[in-house]
Amino acid sequence: MISSELPEILGMTDRVYVVSSGKISGELPTKEATQEKIMHLATD
Repeated sequence: MISSELPEILGMTDRVYVVSSGKISGELPTKEATQEKIMHLATD
């Protein structure tokens, strides 16, 4: 699933991969993922 809607991602996935500048910048199990953690990975 690809989406820019964080609530949708957190509600429908088991694992979140964050892609920034064409590269995977992080991976989080959804149980540990928060909007803040995802945005941190996306902007670093």
